[in-house]
Amino acid sequence: MRTWQVERRKRTRQLIELDGLVVKARIVDQTGDDRATIYGAMIWMAEKLNSEDGGRARELWARKGKEAFDAERSTGAHEKSTVIGLNVTDAGRRGASNIASPPGIAARST
Repeated sequence: MRTWQVERRKRTRQLIELDGLVVKARIVDQTGDDRATIYGAMIWMAEKLNSEDGGRARELWARKGKEAFDAERSTGAHEKSTVIGLNVTDAGRRGASNIASPPGIAARST
């Protein structure tokens, strides 16, 4: 197999895994599969990571993701809805109250 084919397969696998995360986090369902909304949320996330609060946001999101993966692993579930949704109230309890929902997107209450 040629080098470009190996690289293409790696890239395809990465894209499939990232797509799985979007579905697993229920983003497709929550947005009604609205690509503009999903893309806008991702742009907001990238801007947040590049802001002065980027480090705190990254830590919060990494902790939330790790908790979700750990919960799935411990229950054997592929989708653990109780640990996925992060809202402003959750962020405040974790000491990151200024990390809010993107503009125009209301925080979901749990």
